Amino acid sequence: MRNLYLLIIFFFTLNCSINKVSNLHGFRFIDTKLEKIELNRSNKNDVRTIIGPPSSISTFDDTWLYFERKKTNQSLFKLGKKKISRNNILIIEFNNMGLVKDKVLLDLSDMNDIKIAEKKTKKDFSQDSFVYNLLSTLRDKINAPTRRKIDGGP
Repeated sequence: MRNLYLLIIFFFTLNCSINKVSNLHGFRFIDTKLEKIELNRSNKNDVRTIIGPPSSISTFDDTWLYFERKKTNQSLFKLGKKKISRNNILIIEFNNMGLVKDKVLLDLSDMNDIKIAEKKTKKDFSQDSFVYNLLSTLRDKINAPTRRKIDGGP
């Protein structure tokens, strides 16, 4: 009976680990489509037909941004933790005539690893200080007549 359970668990883990699940966000294969775009020859319509509509358009200058991000599951032992396998950002700048002035492709190696500080700030005061006690007694004395009126006192 124990061997049957082990056999079922073995086939279950084997079946799960064969197919890696990947999530794609954005456009596919931006790096290959980039080769078809020529500087000072391709215009906005050409770029739109080659790649498609941009993910984002800059409001300051005539710049189009295209994003591609692919995340895949690492392994069964990582319990569903995903790893970024592709992270491409294509930046296309246009001149005032609508022709491609510059094109830049940023990939996974250009990505910065940002470390977040784990330290917490501590407060320098406590509620049992002299000032807190003084103000709380003043507050109690100010609110005391209202309590007498509510309770039905003199």
